[in-house]
Amino acid sequence: MHAQCLRARPLPPQLIACAIVIKRKRGNARVADPARHVDLDLYAGRWYEFARYDNRFERGRDYVTADYAKRDDGLISVINIGHEGGADGLRRIARGKARVTHDSNNAKLKLSFFGPFYVGDCWVLDHGDDYRWSIVGEPCGTYLWILTRDAKPAVELQRALLERVRELGYDVSMLRRTQQ
Repeated sequence: MHAQCLRARPLPPQLIACAIVIKRKRGNARVADPARHVDLDLYAGRWYEFARYDNRFERGRDYVTADYAKRDDGLISVINIGHEGGADGLRRIARGKARVTHDSNNAKLKLSFFGPFYVGDCWVLDHGDDYRWSIVGEPCGTYLWILTRDAKPAVELQRALLERVRELGYDVSMLRRTQQ
């Protein structure tokens, strides 16, 4: 288990985040470091959420997308959109930024949706060679997202992604499929 999952950090928002992570059920107690380099130019663009571990900040949302774009200042723009109550329901938008963690092959990002505080980890655990799919998690094994470039990926790809998530050590029974 990664030490950062258990140790307290000096900033109050981080302490709160750790408390929430420790309280939640983990889908993977031993998250491996991402092994593959991420080309940020190929990773940029729109992703559709195929499935996720349910979480408080997305609860009740479907038709979820994530848009990543490189910024002039070296950071990455992150825009997450989800709808409550169906495709035409209330649209919720979360705008944030991310910075690449040093020596991570661009596979580990620190996220900030609240001013200057980078408290969220976003690890690209695996991705397709063609960047048509991505499996995203964090070091504590509590959060997980399966992203695809297509809103409705082919059944064969869905099966392959679920199997890959299982191979990475995650409990696939905890996944919530996202309606698109």
